[in-house]
Amino acid sequence: MKRDFVFTSESVAEGHPDKLADRISDSVLDWLLARDAEAHVACEVLLAKNLIVVAGEFRSRRLSNLLAALGTVIPDIARNTVREIGYRGDATGFDPDGCEVRLSISAQSENIDAGVTRGQGVIGAGDQGLMFGYACDETPELMPLPIMLAHALMRQQSSVRRSGALPWLRPDGKSQVSMRYHGGKPIAVESIVVSTQHAPEADDRTVQREVLAKIIEPVIPPELRAPAMRVLVNPAGRFEIGGPLGDTGLTGRKNIVDTYGGACPHGGGALSGKDPTKVDRSAAYAARYVAKNVVGAGLARRCTVQVAYAIGLAEPVSLFVDTHGTAAVEEAAIERAVREVFDLTPAGIIHDLDLRRPIYARAAAYGHFGRHEVEFTWERTDRVDALKAAVTRR
Repeated sequence: MKRDFVFTSESVAEGHPDKLADRISDSVLDWLLARDAEAHVACEVLLAKNLIVVAGEFRSRRLSNLLAALGTVIPDIARNTVREIGYRGDATGFDPDGCEVRLSISAQSENIDAGVTRGQGVIGAGDQGLMFGYACDETPELMPLPIMLAHALMRQQSSVRRSGALPWLRPDGKSQVSMRYHGGKPIAVESIVVSTQHAPEADDRTVQREVLAKIIEPVIPPELRAPAMRVLVNPAGRFEIGGPLGDTGLTGRKNIVDTYGGACPHGGGALSGKDPTKVDRSAAYAARYVAKNVVGAGLARRCTVQVAYAIGLAEPVSLFVDTHGTAAVEEAAIERAVREVFDLTPAGIIHDLDLRRPIYARAAAYGHFGRHEVEFTWERTDRVDALKAAVTRR
């Protein structure tokens, strides 16, 4: 970290086909959690030209005829989600009213259900796997600065599109921010890439000028701009064909956008479309919760947490805390404190973070971390005092 380097992160717009798929998956999840907080959901979506495919496994002990009910409601959820994002017809890249919706849904495996529902309040992990959480002191949100700026660019793209300030903007888009670091700290944005879908009547010069003036300049502070900051707007040229008309979309294909922009390893599991018994989601949230509290407590400037599970078992099979040489105390003491302060069983995570709520569709775009919404409980730093006290105990 002593040498200078440039690190790049990307984000995608809420209308990107993969994010649209994530939003539909999490909207189905929210619908079911609103009716049965203990429902089990694994919902995947594929989007293509004039086609939405929803597949998955579901279980509810509260709702009878669950699959029949889902068969009726899922097409409406999918079409409404597409409309909410801003696709209004073939000319925009997708027609929510004229597209085909196909379903392939079934009951959750009884073997998996038996491993998850252990009784007496014990919940077994819904799958095996490893999850990572991360925090650093680069931003007030304790997130890496490049991914936060990349998300901010896409939020701005959505804002000016929805407000009508740039009426030729359409829902699809991507951003990329390359940040120079000196001494391990971000100091300047070296380059920015923004690709945004647009209507045919917008000429290239207008797109480039207005995207710079109304999307990029309001987001990137002058003090963060390198003297020769490079700005690339739609570098491939015309971007009229977007959305599922231009590219397929899949649930869970933007894991790095969803997490830390590549600043942290990723275990491979997607977040969206899964109820909180699936540790791919809940333990990723818990690992972020741990890492953010470690940094928030001043125990380290940078922290990566890895946690791993075996399907059907409650206790993690491993826990690893890495402070990348930035710890203010011994790393072993931090790891002992984490084990003491945090319950990382699925039941403990679900209880402590209150995860059995229909809050997930809003997390489908702009990342699951570094958010200010109070519903995203994994962003709290309410364990800093407990961690400080625990590291001093022997």
